[in-house]
Amino acid sequence: MDTESVMKQLQAMEAKIEKLTAEAEVRKLQHIYGYYLDKCLYKEVVDLFSDSPDAYVQFLNGRFRGKDSIRRLFIDRWSNYFVGGRNGPIHGWLLDHFIGQDVVDFQPGTNTAKYRGRTLMSAGTHKTLSPEYPGGQRQWWEGGVYENEYIKEDGVWKIFRLRYHPFWHGSVEKGWQDADKFVPLFKETYPANPQGPDELWEGGDLWPDTRVVPFHYVHPVTGRQVADEDLQAPKWREPASSAPPARVIDDWTV
Repeated sequence: MDTESVMKQLQAMEAKIEKLTAEAEVRKLQHIYGYYLDKCLYKEVVDLFSDSPDAYVQFLNGRFRGKDSIRRLFIDRWSNYFVGGRNGPIHGWLLDHFIGQDVVDFQPGTNTAKYRGRTLMSAGTHKTLSPEYPGGQRQWWEGGVYENEYIKEDGVWKIFRLRYHPFWHGSVEKGWQDADKFVPLFKETYPANPQGPDELWEGGDLWPDTRVVPFHYVHPVTGRQVADEDLQAPKWREPASSAPPARVIDDWTV
């Protein structure tokens, strides 16, 4: 084997190692995010995000752009509502969401990666929690999908754009069959809503809407994207043309 062939093999191995290492680090970062979130460690969650003004969190039908807005969602909104403004859990409040079915993709030579994952959440209160707790006694299930982007800044992987689509909710008592508008969508942006998003978007409809969140990757065998029509969710035996349009992610960085 000549020197040129050896060098090509070494370069291919280096690219493969870079890809595997990056994807493992991104997967680890997302799982760490999940552990912090489950225990209401919202300051630690915010610190996982990029400082770029183009970073955002997409939740329900709102987007929170930039670090200050991300802090507004996790700390001003969720910390105040769920745990009374503290950083960390409170006795009797459950928030556990399992993250799995990861698909992570990194292109060697870039500083960005994409991630798709699924979450199944169980949340609610214990009977010993104060009756003055916001929302009162309740317990529910939630299922959602992440389609995220990550960026490597100064040698450290950070969350760049977190797109969380909470697809369905249901109470433990009644399940999801009768669930209707379980979580209200945002109606106003910040500052009209002091804890609201910077912008509203049209893709945040919840169960029973079952439209597919677009995949960041192509089909591994055919090399094609799924057709928009197949991402829709028409009513039973009705044509796709009668249904809302497919969901769209049109701001991928790479």
